[in-house]
Amino acid sequence: MPVEITDLEEFIKITERAVECRVKRVRKSNIVKVKARTKRYLYTYKTTEDKLEEVLSKVKCKKVIDVDKGEEVKPKSS
Repeated sequence: MPVEITDLEEFIKITERAVECRVKRVRKSNIVKVKARTKRYLYTYKTTEDKLEEVLSKVKCKKVIDVDKGEEVKPKSS
């Protein structure tokens, strides 16, 4: 079962040890799920489309994939 994380700082710490991260947009809403796959668990963090770039700039995954587009995401550096 996936584990939902509500604190952004905690999610960023988890992404340091994640194998890959995925971005999944929920249809018919403004919600975006950022998923971090670690060796043992799948962690999920929900955010809005507006705050997605901010979250992706802080995420420390080696590989970030946009599931809807099917391509790797290159976050903008701050």
